[in-house]
Amino acid sequence: MNPIKPVVIVGGTHGNELTGIYLVKKFDRAPELIGRSTFETITLLANPQACSIGRRYVDIDLNRCFRQQDLENPHLSSYEAQRAKEIYHIFSSKTTQQQNLIIDLHSTTSNMGLTFILASQHPFNLQLAAYLISVYPHLKLLAATTNNQDSPLLRSISELGGTLEVGAVAQGVLDASLFQQTEQVVGTILDCVESYNQGTMAAATNPLTIYRTIEAIDYPRNHQGEIQAMIHPQLQSRDYEALNPGEPTFLTFDGESVFYEGKSTVYPIFINEAAYYEKGIAMYFTQKQIVSSQ
Repeated sequence: MNPIKPVVIVGGTHGNELTGIYLVKKFDRAPELIGRSTFETITLLANPQACSIGRRYVDIDLNRCFRQQDLENPHLSSYEAQRAKEIYHIFSSKTTQQQNLIIDLHSTTSNMGLTFILASQHPFNLQLAAYLISVYPHLKLLAATTNNQDSPLLRSISELGGTLEVGAVAQGVLDASLFQQTEQVVGTILDCVESYNQGTMAAATNPLTIYRTIEAIDYPRNHQGEIQAMIHPQLQSRDYEALNPGEPTFLTFDGESVFYEGKSTVYPIFINEAAYYEKGIAMYFTQKQIVSSQ
């Protein structure tokens, strides 16, 4: 593979997720923090209008605007649809013909800790993931069960890199500890790319534990579409922990438990994410898999 260049650090894909926004602003003020010798590091505030008003988005969710059919649709004229087209044409590997890498910075109200969501299972991403785990053993690795060929997510415009998700932190709030952890992980990713370009990146041999999303789970609802239950107290904040058949998932407003009826153990993530209420998602179920990093 050719040397990786450039690396694009994206913040503010959602305008109320302040960690990425203020990290991008910090890097803009002090570019020496992200400068490396073998590649250019570019910062991008993805949704500046949403950032300026402190909202997740202006018209629609920018992080759902990157399907190829939408990018090619001239009739989609919302602010975010237009912004997605601009970002795609500037930074997509398909349009630049460069081996670029994208780090999309996000935060979540769920108890996800540090999570790196792989853009793809490209061998470099697996080597990068293995290196991150060696430095940050508590970091979790997440991947979709499907590839990014027609993904609506910003990270899908390059097969290298992915999303760095941190939480739990409320929308519109900065958490100093998570801010510092995110900055450290970004620096480690940049160092890893530098080592790769210089041919000094150590080969990883240990297998990786990767959580793969398999299903989005909605809240119980009535015929009018109104929510009828909450995340069960025994499940709240237990992201990445095992959920076994027969264990409670929801609690109705009348105090009745709703139990998981699946036949196999799953590992819920994004539990009770505030931004997902409008999307009809209470959590995602994942399966835990062991993958070779080579």
